[in-house]
Amino acid sequence: MKKILVTRKLLQSNEERLKKLYDVKLNSNDELYSQNKLVEMSEGCDGILSALTDKLDEETINELPHSIKILSNFAVGFGNIDLEAAKKRGIAVTNTPEVLTDATAEIGILLILGACRRAAEGIEGARSSNWKWSADYLIGKQLTGSRLGILGMGRIGKKIAKIAKSLGMIIHYHNRSKLSSDQENGAIYQKDLKSLMSVSDVLSVCCPASKETVNMINKETLEFLPKGAVVTNVARGDIVDDDALIDALNRRKVYAVGLDVYKGEPNLNPGYLKHKSAFILPHLGSATKETRTAMANLAIDNLEEFFKSGNCKNKVN
Repeated sequence: MKKILVTRKLLQSNEERLKKLYDVKLNSNDELYSQNKLVEMSEGCDGILSALTDKLDEETINELPHSIKILSNFAVGFGNIDLEAAKKRGIAVTNTPEVLTDATAEIGILLILGACRRAAEGIEGARSSNWKWSADYLIGKQLTGSRLGILGMGRIGKKIAKIAKSLGMIIHYHNRSKLSSDQENGAIYQKDLKSLMSVSDVLSVCCPASKETVNMINKETLEFLPKGAVVTNVARGDIVDDDALIDALNRRKVYAVGLDVYKGEPNLNPGYLKHKSAFILPHLGSATKETRTAMANLAIDNLEEFFKSGNCKNKVN
C-alpha cells in the first residue's frame, strides 16, 4: 500500500476516503509544517498531498526523500512549488482545476460589491450602532454602467464577467491572447495592461501567479487607472505590490480595495488597516463545503491516476 503525507487537515469525508486507499499520515492538529518538518514527515512516503501554504521551493524539494514521486497540490494554483526543481527530481506536480471556479468567482463579486459599496464601513457602523441615516451617508459607487476590467480571463475571470454583466457592468479584459467572440460574451479585449487599466473603474485581478505576474500591479501600472478606481484581487497576493496600492489609497488615486489574498498571509500589511475603504477577507475563495470537498477529492483522484498509470491529466510540470 502506498504511503501518503497529507500536510493540512482536510474535511472528514476526504480523510476517510484517503484512509481506505493509502497508508496516510494525517495532520490532525492542522499544524503549518516548517519546510524542515515537512521533509522529516515525508520520510518513507510515496507522495505528498500538499497545500498552498506549503513552501516547496528548490531547496526543500531537493531534500525530499527519493521515494516521493508526486506532489498532489490541494489548490488550482501551484506557485508554492518549484515546478522545474520537481521535474528535475522526477516528481510529478498536479493541481485541482475547474472545481473551485464558481465559489471563487462568488468571492470575486463580493469583493467588488464590498469595496464599491463601502461594506466594511457599513458593517462597523451597524455593529457599533454608531450611524445615523442621511442622504449622503456612506455614499458608494454603483456597479450599473461602470466599467469592470478583468486581468486574466480564465475560468474564474469569465464567471466573474458573466455575473458582473448581469449587474449592468461593462466588461473589458486583458489576457495573454484574445478569446473567441463566443467566449468573450460581449467583453471588450484590451491588448495590454495599460489599455485595460485605463478603462477600469473597477479592476478585478484574476490571473495566475507566475514569475511574470509578480508585482504586476505596482506604482507605475496603478497610474494607468482612472482616478478613484477600485482594485480587487481574488488571484494571488504576489501579483500586487501592497506598498504601491496603499500609497495609491493614501493619495486617493484608488478609492477602495477588495482583497481576498495578499502577500504574507495571514499577516496583513498594516497600511491597509488605516483605510476604512479596505474590504479584506481571509482567503475565502474556495471556502464552501462543496468546493473544498471536491478539491480534496480531485487531489486524491490525481494520486490514484498517477499511481495507476504513471501520469495524470492534471499534471502541471
